Amino acid sequence: MDLIYLDPPFNSKATYNVLFKEKNGTDSVAQITAFDDFWHWDMAAEAAFREVVERGDKVGDLLDALRRFLGSNDMMAYLTMMTIRLVELHRVLKPTGSIYLHCDPTASHYLKLVMDAVFGPKNFKNEIVWKRYSSHGNVYKAYGKIHDILLFYGKGKPTTWNQVYTPLDQAYVDKYFTHVEPETGRRYQLQNVLNPNKDRPNLTYEWNGHLRVWKWTRDKMQQLHDEGRLEYSRTGYPRLKQYLDESPGQKAQDIWDDIGSLSHAGRERLGYPTQKPEALLERIIKASSNEGDLVLDPFCGCGTTDPFCGCGTTIAVAERLHRRWIGIDITHLAITLMKSRLQDTFGPDLSPYEVIGEPTDLASAQSLAQQDRYQFQYWALGLVGARPTSDKQKKGADKGIDG
Repeated sequence: MDLIYLDPPFNSKATYNVLFKEKNGTDSVAQITAFDDFWHWDMAAEAAFREVVERGDKVGDLLDALRRFLGSNDMMAYLTMMTIRLVELHRVLKPTGSIYLHCDPTASHYLKLVMDAVFGPKNFKNEIVWKRYSSHGNVYKAYGKIHDILLFYGKGKPTTWNQVYTPLDQAYVDKYFTHVEPETGRRYQLQNVLNPNKDRPNLTYEWNGHLRVWKWTRDKMQQLHDEGRLEYSRTGYPRLKQYLDESPGQKAQDIWDDIGSLSHAGRERLGYPTQKPEALLERIIKASSNEGDLVLDPFCGCGTTDPFCGCGTTIAVAERLHRRWIGIDITHLAITLMKSRLQDTFGPDLSPYEVIGEPTDLASAQSLAQQDRYQFQYWALGLVGARPTSDKQKKGADKGIDG
């Protein structure tokens, strides 16, 4: 993989005293089949923990230390299940690849330790803060929680990187772009043309009566002069005109407050509460991959029974930006919704793709029905272009027999 983006489910709304409550580990199943946005400590989590610890490396040492600190609880189950997945994601990532782990402050500090152990502290790039909401008023005796965290790591060096720019702040424009060309009306600022490296004999010469070490050769200075890009002081000292309309903007920083949350009325919103705006994924994909690269989202679906959920944002953006992509989800409803989203968005221009894991004949359909009646129901509805009703995430008492 050239780029991995993942936004794994986690119930950040749960209170800490619930997340850290000790569990006896006897619950039967750790697998989330219909996605209740929670991870539980049970026998499967215990088995995954043992698998990681018995590796005998720093990743296992860290997980063992975290359990001794946190105990056997839902938070530890979440970290265990994430660790065993991150190990595999590291395995399939190219040496020039990048990974972005999307989380919130509930567990980001623990996940950063896990990422350090798996990918190495030297491959840490950024902790990006995304201002997801403008404000939150439903917080008692605390500050409003309005941001998410993206942990950005590479695997090796060099890492694929395309510089991303954001529009210049208006206050910056007003402060620095104070000059206006009378002939064209173009705004510009004046920049220094001296070279910070004083030991450059080939760039040391006299220009318009000033002997300096310049940024460019004499021929380049002459070209800039002929193009009217140099402005001179009373003593003949040159400075370079940088036009506002030629500025690419400012380099993107690690606080993203220019990508707002989805509008409830916006066309892009599909109804899922953790859906991310396409602009967020567009920035990540453009910065850390090139056309034709392979992008993976291992939690690409909504994983919920809400029929109006918005899932598949990563693969939709990757398709639009001419990247190859792989998306993984464990619910047939999510797969159906992603297929519908791709078809509705791209129509006949959609690149051919393959769905792996859906029933392809009577025997595999019967097998799915025996495994999980609800998942069978979601899959069967998708065959006729239908979706469950918008009755939130409730499962009917018929146990999926309608499918």
